Amino acid sequence: MTTGTTTGTTEAPRSRRPWRLPGGFSVRTRITVVITLLAALSLAGAGLLVYVLESARVERQTTEQVQQEIAEFRELQLRGDDPETGEPFTSAPRLLELFIARNVPDDDEMLVIYPPGAGAPTARTPNPNGEEILREERYRSTVADLEDTGGTRVLEDFDPYGETWVTVLPVQEEDRDEAGALVIVNFLDDERSEITDTIRTYAIVALLSLGLIVLLAGTQSGRLLAPLRTLRDTAEDIRTTDLSRRIPERGNDDITALTRTVNTMLDRLEDGFGAQRQFLDDAGHELKTPLTVLRGHLELLDPDDAAEVTETRELLLEEIDRMSRLVGDLILLAKADRPDFTTLRPVPVAGLVRGVLAKARGLGDRVWHDDGSDGGTVLADEQRLTQALLQLADNAVKHTGPGDLVAVGSEVVGDRVRLWVRDTGDGVPEADRDRIFQRFGRSIVRQGDEGFGLGLSIVSAIVAAHHGTVHVEDGEPVDGRPRGSRFVLTLPHEGAPTTAPTSAPTSAHPSAHPSAADQAPETTTPLPVVRTSEEHSWPAS
Repeated sequence: MTTGTTTGTTEAPRSRRPWRLPGGFSVRTRITVVITLLAALSLAGAGLLVYVLESARVERQTTEQVQQEIAEFRELQLRGDDPETGEPFTSAPRLLELFIARNVPDDDEMLVIYPPGAGAPTARTPNPNGEEILREERYRSTVADLEDTGGTRVLEDFDPYGETWVTVLPVQEEDRDEAGALVIVNFLDDERSEITDTIRTYAIVALLSLGLIVLLAGTQSGRLLAPLRTLRDTAEDIRTTDLSRRIPERGNDDITALTRTVNTMLDRLEDGFGAQRQFLDDAGHELKTPLTVLRGHLELLDPDDAAEVTETRELLLEEIDRMSRLVGDLILLAKADRPDFTTLRPVPVAGLVRGVLAKARGLGDRVWHDDGSDGGTVLADEQRLTQALLQLADNAVKHTGPGDLVAVGSEVVGDRVRLWVRDTGDGVPEADRDRIFQRFGRSIVRQGDEGFGLGLSIVSAIVAAHHGTVHVEDGEPVDGRPRGSRFVLTLPHEGAPTTAPTSAPTSAHPSAHPSAADQAPETTTPLPVVRTSEEHSWPAS
């Protein structure tokens, strides 16, 4: 059977230009166009689906209507009795006349009987113009084609009736050669017109809905993209001298998450530029003193006095060495952020501690002690890690005197390895424990200490390059009271995750570590008066 169908925009702080890609349409326009196309396709698909389903329903109902008429005819033929004789029907004309007299066709249906022989057809239909079809040549030729074989044929574009189904059931008596026929004619034009009217109404409603969708899509996309326009304008306003601008955060969606991320990035940039300015100020201040000393002595130098020249020469060389050491430390800190700053390999902790202690003994006359080691292995750059521990040992020597204790040790705690350098010197005041790891940050300065305050910042940079942390805590108690300080390096054990820490604790011992149809076939079987076992066939789907 052939199946048919039927049935509030946020303003940018400084600029109001649309967020447009160079040489193309704005993102807002693109979003609106995409949403409009998707909505149009959805509405058109829905209309097409309704048309297909309704057309299938009309054809299914027509098929059921024809089947019902055939079933009623067979029921009358097989089980009915002739009212005149009280016996089963033996006359085909009598059977056809009684059937058409007892059945009332539907509004879009017509029943026609053709008695055996050359008798005139009899039609019954509620349609006042329905019987005119009997004079149509196309209808008559269709009945003639099917009068022997039976079947159903669909007449497309059958003016003025529209789509028409013609079903022919041959009826023949066993002892006669002449055959009659029952013809069931179904007019589908009214049903098709109703479907067309429904689809026309749907199309009007769909167009109005599409216009509303375009309006809402344009408005809402503008609201969603407003933070991005603000982001662009904020980025244009940011200068190296002013990084304080932030993007307003509204709502709780992906755009807000992006805004929050950009604001966090601006925080980091502001902190980084601030630290850079402070670093340059501090470095300039530290370099200013030796340069002033150099200039002053050179201005007062008497070139004719050999003794003064010699004394000034030694003093200037000492200041130059001091500036060279400062420049070397600054270069080392600048390299700390480079990926090639460290070359990580498995390093046995026990051997590292013994090696550091052996090298540290030459730093000063102190009581050097090995606190022992739990063993274990760290993934580290042995030279850089040794440099950090020796820097801590040198720092301990500067803040202790002869006979004071300086010890180096390590232990394994969970998936972390702790290395420390402790002493029994002056200790670090609680208020200074954060500042000493900053560049040029210093706490207690002993007489004769010519450091620049970069040593512990170098240690912190080395530890950070190893995905670890460094902090200072009170030393071992002596006579029940804390004495000295202990600098602790906490590094990942080999095999543990090496996620870089977001911040390093500096004042307390860490207790925890950071570890997504057109034409139908014409096959049917004639219905004899007595032999009725054959079934009727229908147009192929």
